[in-house]
Amino acid sequence: MHILILGSGGREHAFAWKIAQSPLCEKLYVAPGNAGTAAIGINLPISYNDFEAIERAVSEHNIGLVLVGPEEPLVNGIVDFFKSKPALQHVLVVGPDARGAQLEGSKDFSKTFMQKYGIPTAASRTFTAQTMAEGFTYLSAHTLPVVLKADGLAAGKGVVIAETHQQAKETLLDMLVAHKFGEAGSKVVVEQFLKGIELSVFVLTDGVSYKMLPEAKDYKRIGEGDLGPNTGGMGAVSPVAFADAAFLKKVEEKVVKPTLAGLQAEGIAYVGFIFVGLMNVKGEPQVIEYNCRMGDPETEVVLPRIQSDFVALLQAAATQNLANAELSVSAQTAVATVVVAKGYPGEYPKGDTITELGKLDEVLAFHAGTKLNGQNVVLTNGGRVVAVTGMANSLENAIRKSQKAAGIVQFKGKYYRKDIGLDLIRLKD
Repeated sequence: MHILILGSGGREHAFAWKIAQSPLCEKLYVAPGNAGTAAIGINLPISYNDFEAIERAVSEHNIGLVLVGPEEPLVNGIVDFFKSKPALQHVLVVGPDARGAQLEGSKDFSKTFMQKYGIPTAASRTFTAQTMAEGFTYLSAHTLPVVLKADGLAAGKGVVIAETHQQAKETLLDMLVAHKFGEAGSKVVVEQFLKGIELSVFVLTDGVSYKMLPEAKDYKRIGEGDLGPNTGGMGAVSPVAFADAAFLKKVEEKVVKPTLAGLQAEGIAYVGFIFVGLMNVKGEPQVIEYNCRMGDPETEVVLPRIQSDFVALLQAAATQNLANAELSVSAQTAVATVVVAKGYPGEYPKGDTITELGKLDEVLAFHAGTKLNGQNVVLTNGGRVVAVTGMANSLENAIRKSQKAAGIVQFKGKYYRKDIGLDLIRLKD
């Protein structure tokens, strides 16, 4: 089978690395890809939101399966686009349609969905510019801190945790009137703050059957000790020490099964990944958010632990045959450290030469923001540049491998957190 991956980040490089190992993959394409995917497959200079160009590429390269990496094309309806084209009916697509992608594309939709189907989540209310006065009254009486979320996609930046009532009101004003997050903030979800330990659970589903993939914990903030602004993710660990079998069983029974039952009740034929962002609150799962795709950098620790043929799993999901597919997971621990450009998550330079990648012999190096120049030199091309994943029989050794590799990779102004996974060692002890 010829396979096309849409996307250009670390998640997509990890997908490419895993898919290329399968005997079911004859030829691999990535659009637009990065310097890492270029070493595994063929990069196509196509935006993942250019559906017509993707249609032409699928036809030209005889693509049999498309794996959609990022959320944006899913929310924009790429699956619906494929279903509407007679010439694309035979192509297997892994990803939900636009209705299913609303789980991520609209915070208001997902909160209403959770409440309707009894999925444990924080109490919330949604406000618009027309109901802003009501929102101010609601905020005045709300316990602190309080969480405000832009309804739509805001590149991971549309969430504010307000520590005072004044800050909460100013944030609501910023989103609804000043349009701080553009159209994404035309509705704002005001949510109760949950105190607990965060983790992510990943599910692959064909709409009826499902497989629970390895769970992971990511590190969002730029600074060590989880300080400073939010980022797309500075590192990840899998498995997660505080998510034992009993807790994950609760997640399956209280979250995963009701979610799939709810999607079926809504008439949504959901094919693909469901990323459940959870809080472990005194041993009970509470859903913070859904995503309609795999996480990044979580994919870079989840996929290395999957021992089964990944293409067989994708094919089974896309053909409603997941119940008969096999999923085998390694007991090893995977730790990813993300090396980022100077200034990230604010303004950062591009085009700096990356060296020493050839000296990384104990880890997997997943390119995130990279590109090749004409002489096959790897250059920085994003805020998050490379994720280095170490695997070992212990958390401590996996951290050591990942951190050592992060120190070896070189480019001007590089930065990485040196505390990825250390909180889990303390919890374990």
